[in-house]
Amino acid sequence: MQVRLHKNATTTPRIRALIQASTEPNTVLAKRFGVTVETIARWKGRDSVEDLPHTPHRLPTTLTPAQEQVVLVLRQQLDLSLDDLLAVVREFIHPTLTRASLHRMLKRHGVSRRPPADKSPPKAKAFKAYVPGFVHIDVKYLPQMADETRRRYLFVAIDRATRWVFVRLYHSKSARHARHFLAALAKTAPFKIEKILTDNGKEFTDRFVTRGERTPTGQHVFDQLCTELGIEHRLIRPKRPQTNGMVERFNGRIADILRTYHFRSGEELETTLRRYVWLYNHQVPQKALGHIHPVQALKNWQRSHPHLFHKRVVNHPGHDT
Repeated sequence: MQVRLHKNATTTPRIRALIQASTEPNTVLAKRFGVTVETIARWKGRDSVEDLPHTPHRLPTTLTPAQEQVVLVLRQQLDLSLDDLLAVVREFIHPTLTRASLHRMLKRHGVSRRPPADKSPPKAKAFKAYVPGFVHIDVKYLPQMADETRRRYLFVAIDRATRWVFVRLYHSKSARHARHFLAALAKTAPFKIEKILTDNGKEFTDRFVTRGERTPTGQHVFDQLCTELGIEHRLIRPKRPQTNGMVERFNGRIADILRTYHFRSGEELETTLRRYVWLYNHQVPQKALGHIHPVQALKNWQRSHPHLFHKRVVNHPGHDT
């Protein structure tokens, strides 16, 4: 026969039976068995030698039945989340109600889970199909290495049609470096750059040089080079970084590398980034490209639309094998 015994019990079922059968005073029994008088009195008043359950028969509640009905109406009619409902209840019904108490009450009435929404969230719109020459540009902060006196910045450009990536590292994200990056991009890219999309950073535009938004003057050094190269410079809408999401997703890949590896020097970090970009362009298949890598996509575009390119696409420096 198994007896339910609490892990902190000070008496055994045998001692409890002796206590219940004894007619001696409680003080004598307490001294004999090394327990308190209250323990002796408790077991003398029971018929069983088993420990009773310690769970309360009724959990304490802080809301009256009428208040609970009001809370249930708020939950069901307004479809409030637990935290929002707690804020409303504390403001208008019970100022000291805890989150746990509210959740227990909702669970007791079977409404602790909110019903699933009828409408699924709208899917993000896919990028419009473009030919090579529409380039997204952004800047990513890099961590400062042990041998560096200041952090560096990674300028990233990615072509919308082919996912081809071009990067350069600079010690600041100034307008001068943005102009230098664009010049290097235009010289390296095998296709003609028609449009460039950037955010509203001061390295790219004077749209927010003064307080508030205004029309860019076109006198920014980055805009001046765009004009010289015949490139249309587009800006994303303020507070809409998802518009530049293509380059943001690539920056997420760079962030994964920074979290995964430990770099002992700035040179080691730069070498790793350049190596990764090369692998990305030449080896990593892209689902959006039909599972081919960006350089192969460039080659396919050059065969079908040679007028978009100003130099031949090759896999490696030197002769194309």
